[in-house]
Amino acid sequence: MEHIVPNLKLLATGICFLAVLSCKEAKTPEQTEDSVETANASQAAEAGEASLPLDRLNLPEGFEISTFAEGIDDARSMAMGDKGTLFVGTRKANKLYAIQDLDGDFKADRTLVLDTTLIVPNGIAFRNGDLYVAEINRLLRYRNIEDNLEALPEPEIIYEDYPTEGHHGWKYIAFGPDDKLYVPVGAPCNICDSAQVDKRYASITRMDPDGSNREVYANGVRNTVGFTWHPETGELWFTDNGRDMMGDDVPPCELNRVSESGQHFGYPFCHGGTIADPEYGDQRPCSDFVPPVQNLGAHVAPLGVKFYTGEMFPEQYKGQAFIAEHGSWNRSAKVGYRITLVKLDGNKAVSYTPFIDGWLDDDSQEAFGRPVDLLWLEDGSMLISDDYGDAIYRVTYSQP
Repeated sequence: MEHIVPNLKLLATGICFLAVLSCKEAKTPEQTEDSVETANASQAAEAGEASLPLDRLNLPEGFEISTFAEGIDDARSMAMGDKGTLFVGTRKANKLYAIQDLDGDFKADRTLVLDTTLIVPNGIAFRNGDLYVAEINRLLRYRNIEDNLEALPEPEIIYEDYPTEGHHGWKYIAFGPDDKLYVPVGAPCNICDSAQVDKRYASITRMDPDGSNREVYANGVRNTVGFTWHPETGELWFTDNGRDMMGDDVPPCELNRVSESGQHFGYPFCHGGTIADPEYGDQRPCSDFVPPVQNLGAHVAPLGVKFYTGEMFPEQYKGQAFIAEHGSWNRSAKVGYRITLVKLDGNKAVSYTPFIDGWLDDDSQEAFGRPVDLLWLEDGSMLISDDYGDAIYRVTYSQP
C-alpha cells in the first residue's frame, strides 16, 4: 500500500501537503537540498565507499550489493535507453533523471536532471529512441532523447484525458511484447467501486504507442505500480497493493497473472482470492475472480517485479520472479522494505522468501531505504531504485 498523494490541483499549486503525507520520513535540514545530497554522494564515490550502510543488508551467499548512483532524489521507475542511458522517474520530487556510466565500470559517472516541471512523473518507458513519461493524467513522448540530453526536446502529448485524482494516480508504464503501452489507473480511494464511475479506475489499460486504440485490459486492480511479462509465455504479471484499514495482517498484497484480456482480479469485492471485503464482499463472490498466483505479506507494498533472464545469477534463479517491496506505512510494526523472490513451477508459486533485506531495522523500526523498481543490466546484474535512500543499487553474483 503506497501512501496517497493529494489531487493534481494541489500538486500544481505546490501545497506542502505532499510532504506531510509522504512515505519518506522527515530528513534533517542538511539533507533536503539537492546540492548537499549530490556533494555527499560525490565525496563517497571519491572515497570508493557508499554513503549508505550497505553492510546492514543480507544477501544469499555469493551475492554482493553496491551503489550504482547516489543522490538521485526520490528515485522510482527506471528505463534503459538503447545507448546505455538510465532514465529515472520520481513521484514526489517531480524530477526526470538521465544517468550515464561513461567508462563502463558499473558506476554512474554523470547525472543529469532533465526536467523539474513535471507533475508526478513516476512512470517512464523507452521505445525506439523515444522516452515516454506518464504524469497523473497525461502521457508525454520525448523524441530521440539520448541524442538531446543537453537540450531536452519539447515533448509530444500523447494523451491528457486520464483521471486527475492523486490518490493512487501515479503511474507505472511499460511496453509489452505486443508493442502496446500498458498504463494502470489506480482506484481513487482506499476502498470503493470506482469502476462504476469510470471503467478505467482500478484497471490496467493498454494502447498503441501513439495513444490510439486505448482499451481496458485487466479489471479489479486496486493499485499496481509494477508489472512485467513472462519471458516464455509473454503473459502479463503484476503486483497489486492490498487495501488498508482491515488490520495489521489482512488483506494480503498480491502477485497476479493475466492469461487473457478482460479478466477481473477482485477489487473491491474480494482480496487475496478468498477474503470477502467487509463493505463490498456481499455483492459478488470470490469465485467470480482470478485468484493471485501468490499472496504476499499484508501492507508490504509490492512495486517492481521482474523475471530473471540474465546469465550472471545461478541457474536456480532463471525465470523466477523478483519483487521490490516498498514497505508499510500504517502497520503497527513495519514490514516489507526488501526484495523478495517468488519461485515458480510453471504458473504456480512454490515459495515466497526474502532475497535481500536489512533496509529496515526490525528492533528500532528505522529504515535507510525503500526499494521501488528493478531492472536487469546486460551483464545479468540487477539494478534496484530506492526513493528513500535516493540511490540506485547494483546486485552482482560471483561463485563463492
